[in-house]
Amino acid sequence: MANVKTASLVILLLGGILLSMSLFTVHEREYAILFRLGEIVRSDYEPGLHFKTPLINNVRKFDRRVLVLDARPELFLTSEKKNLNVDYFVEWRIKDVRRYYTAVGGQESQALQRLSRIINDGMLAEFAKRTIQEVVSGERAKIMDIVQKMANQQAQVFGVEVVDVRIKRIDLPPEVSTSVYQRMRAERTRVAKELRSRGAEAAERIRADADRQRTVILAEAYRESERIRGEGDAKAADIYASAYQKDPEFYSLYRSLNAYRETFQSKDDLLILEPDSDFFKYFKDARAGKQ
Repeated sequence: MANVKTASLVILLLGGILLSMSLFTVHEREYAILFRLGEIVRSDYEPGLHFKTPLINNVRKFDRRVLVLDARPELFLTSEKKNLNVDYFVEWRIKDVRRYYTAVGGQESQALQRLSRIINDGMLAEFAKRTIQEVVSGERAKIMDIVQKMANQQAQVFGVEVVDVRIKRIDLPPEVSTSVYQRMRAERTRVAKELRSRGAEAAERIRADADRQRTVILAEAYRESERIRGEGDAKAADIYASAYQKDPEFYSLYRSLNAYRETFQSKDDLLILEPDSDFFKYFKDARAGKQ
């Protein structure tokens, strides 16, 4: 009885092991290839649980998600014979897992090596057709689109689809960067000097115009002031004449008093005149103005 139980346990254990060796799971993010003694039998498995023959069949799985090739920067020559240091990356995925395994032995490193060579050749051809300015700004998106389509066609040979090609950065080599920087600096200096000279010319023109306007305004103001002063003097003379005509004796006395005030401003003032001079006529006779 004990031997029967032991045999049953052994059989169950062997059956469990055999069953576990006969089952395999394929996830949604995976491809699976079934081999029979090293030969590909099937590669079109859907996600789920599947069976295989133990010891005869084996299964290899590959990632079906989008993968990234982050290539090291490469030098590419433009149509101007200038080297550019280009840093780019590629998004790719396995499209045909059977062809992928056959072409590169299922080794991702080999696939990346071949894909990198294809992208570099495409970049080299496109950069050689364009100038630095076109590469950097004008046709950058166009280059990426062309290289992506070209690489996608060639990558189908080993079962790979190129999803996207993106240029991260384009730099000039250090020696070229220094030369370009010096040229840009010289150009900016020239433009700055030209702008300064134009500014100085405009300033002189504005200053000359302001001086001219100032001279004109002062001349017009002086002319107007002289006209007003002339009118005032004429009006004052007319008022004085009218006042004099109304009372000539008072006007004569008023002018004599003003003359005395202006002449004798200090006690040290000395004036030598003849006694019968008209200057002191109001000191001699209050009615002198009537003579």
